[in-house]
Amino acid sequence: MVIAGLFAVVVVGGLFHLSLPRFGIVPRTGSGLLGIIFSPLLHASLKHVMANAVPLFVLLTILLMNPRYHPYRTLALIWTASGLGTWLVGRGHSVHIGASCIVFGLAAFLIVAGLVMKSWRSAATAVFVAVVFGGIFYGVLPRAGPISWEGHLCGAAAGVWAAARMRRRV
Repeated sequence: MVIAGLFAVVVVGGLFHLSLPRFGIVPRTGSGLLGIIFSPLLHASLKHVMANAVPLFVLLTILLMNPRYHPYRTLALIWTASGLGTWLVGRGHSVHIGASCIVFGLAAFLIVAGLVMKSWRSAATAVFVAVVFGGIFYGVLPRAGPISWEGHLCGAAAGVWAAARMRRRV
């Protein structure tokens, strides 16, 4: 459903020539607070949405397959915390959009959850995610350009935080 929503937003925005990215996260502005909710649904192009949709689909599927991950609560926490973090530390005078903050958050969550949960299934999932998606963490390093490394970093931090919170419940 989330993946279909990403494509729907890009298609509708393109068909009606809407400037939807303006609803992304604009750090430390009142209007930018709306971006905490909407930015993961907004993408600059079809290529941008495709780059996020495939890993998001895989990671969401893995998350939803294990009820011990409390998938809906975890997704909501990562979504909100990564957006708030980006709003706080993101480069000013820029608009941060895209679901990559959620991708980084889910990848970090699944890896750390495999370390903190006492489950072979979670450990195997962590190894799989680290092998397949571990290379993305290069994207948290600061760089110039349009890619929101701040969103990636805040997403990863939100995922680690969400998994660390699970430690108390497991």
